[in-house]
Amino acid sequence: MLRLLLALCALPAVFATATPAHAADPAPVGQAAYLAERLRENPVYVTDQLPREVPRSTAPDFARLAKKTGVPTYVLVLPMLSSTDGEQLLGAVHDRLGRDGLYVLIEGTDIAQATAYGVRAPADAAVTVTLYELPYDAGPLTGFERFVEVIAQGEEKAASRAEAARETYRDHEPAEMYIGPSDRQNQSFLTGILLTGVPLSILLIAAYARRGRIGKPALRRIAPGAALLSAAAIALTAPVVFDETRSSAARPPTPAEMSARVERVAAGLKQDPVYADPESPRVLDARQLDRLHERIRDFRRSDGGGPVYVSLVPQTPESESAGDADLFAAAVHAKVGQDGVYVVADPDDGTIDVLNHGLRLDSSHLSFGLPDSLTLGDSRADEADDHLLGERLDRLMTFLDETPRTDRPQSEPAPAAAPRAADEHTLPALYSTDFWPGLFVGAFAALLLSGLVAGATWIVRGLLRRRSPVPEPFDRMPFTAPTAPSTSYLRRTAYHELTALRAEFADPGDRARDRERLDAALLLVDGDPGRARRPGVDPATLVAVILLARAGRAALTGRASNLCCGVNPLHGPAEHRHHVRVSAEGNRRRLLPVCAPCRDTAVAQPGGIPGRLLKLPDPALGNTRLPYYDITDGPLTAVPDGIGRLVDRVRETAGVH
Repeated sequence: MLRLLLALCALPAVFATATPAHAADPAPVGQAAYLAERLRENPVYVTDQLPREVPRSTAPDFARLAKKTGVPTYVLVLPMLSSTDGEQLLGAVHDRLGRDGLYVLIEGTDIAQATAYGVRAPADAAVTVTLYELPYDAGPLTGFERFVEVIAQGEEKAASRAEAARETYRDHEPAEMYIGPSDRQNQSFLTGILLTGVPLSILLIAAYARRGRIGKPALRRIAPGAALLSAAAIALTAPVVFDETRSSAARPPTPAEMSARVERVAAGLKQDPVYADPESPRVLDARQLDRLHERIRDFRRSDGGGPVYVSLVPQTPESESAGDADLFAAAVHAKVGQDGVYVVADPDDGTIDVLNHGLRLDSSHLSFGLPDSLTLGDSRADEADDHLLGERLDRLMTFLDETPRTDRPQSEPAPAAAPRAADEHTLPALYSTDFWPGLFVGAFAALLLSGLVAGATWIVRGLLRRRSPVPEPFDRMPFTAPTAPSTSYLRRTAYHELTALRAEFADPGDRARDRERLDAALLLVDGDPGRARRPGVDPATLVAVILLARAGRAALTGRASNLCCGVNPLHGPAEHRHHVRVSAEGNRRRLLPVCAPCRDTAVAQPGGIPGRLLKLPDPALGNTRLPYYDITDGPLTAVPDGIGRLVDRVRETAGVH
């Protein structure tokens, strides 16, 4: 009997020894139980799965804000998982923690749920205000700060504020707090346009204005200074106006925060080849977990097989690997330090990624032979809460068993690195990206603007010349005088010039000695300025009237000159004489008085002078135009000899002594 009793007592030990080691361990703690334990340690828990958006170093800031609510506050910052019911999760965490207070769930960067247990706090109103009053890019800390602010106001004020927020932002969202890379590119583009467009516009418009203001040398000095000053002002002001440096509220993570999740998963896989993320809902029950462990052991003992490591971890864009499962698997493989098949199964969206690192498996078969129903799931998997991951992982192990073996170990190529977290939310420098194209566009815009200004000015002045009897200023004549003027232009100009000069001699006794040019001009129109506007006066005579009237006006203004431009007398006063080419064919030259622009042309481009000559229709040849000095028997032949000689020639023609 004693021996029988001893044998019966030994049976449990025998069965315990025969039971697999993993089955002897207690069942893994659930999501709510795990999170409750974390809140028991610290009332603020920040996941290690969001280092790019919410690094764990923000936990003290959340804790500081939580103290302002006036009630015990527990904060969970977790990845945004579609399979998580926020209200249900907070209720389960509260039940396991056993402490009353305000429970807040932040998923990703938004406050997803807030519930008060055993305390008075306007949680729903605070969530509403945060949702409506803040833009989507405000960030979790700013959102939680606004949430705490509303909680501290009390239930009545919080409810009123929530209703006001709904009404204010019902049809539109508040303005964004940050700009993106495309906005910075637009700022750079605009800065480039302004930096070349404004100074160049000043120079071009000033150059156009100087054409009519040769006697104003100050303009030549002011324009370059103004252009340089505007460029400096734009270059210094643009960084102050466009002072944004970051595209989001995310705080740059430390290297330790970027590697925390990988180290956690790698440490778990060293203990157990199947690691289920404790922050996510459980997707494998005990039976499925036992089955998976058994299949992994069998594959490891098979010919050409080896270790299989399964990570049941969500892959989000805010993680250290930026949601790249291949990159995550490679990082975990490096931390585990053991070759094998690394499987990444996402408990949130149900995707499965398989990567071979160092086993004798046909990698191409693994890459292209896996069916989509296994890696992505089908309609049944989409509808199931657990995405049928237990069933699909079992099928994956069958696929691995049937994968062809190779003579040598194979590995997946190294994946591309994820964006650097430090640079991910940093805006490009203002003077980069589209700044350089903006410089060229600005130069083109300046040319276009100056052309428009010149065209508009020309049109307006033309209209004014037609409607106003005020003669054109002397300093604009070389640039506005036509080389082949129409008869209507000559009639209109002669009348305006003669009328203006005659008005200066309203008192017959005044300036008697300066009247000779006026008298000579009146002789050409029989003493009647109005006759210049009527048919009957030939173009050569009209030009002579214009020259005499302008010479008389110049004398009255203290700018008397006996010479007028011999290339085109309508250019006005000349400075000195110069040998100029007067024929486009051959090299025939004449010594003529020239204005400053014609002198410059004669020196820099001698062949351009024939095109600048004043040409008038020859009555004997119909519409054929000849240089004015070749018109026979006219007073204009005396123009190259000076205004005094022109006056004498007019008197001789009229028979006046």
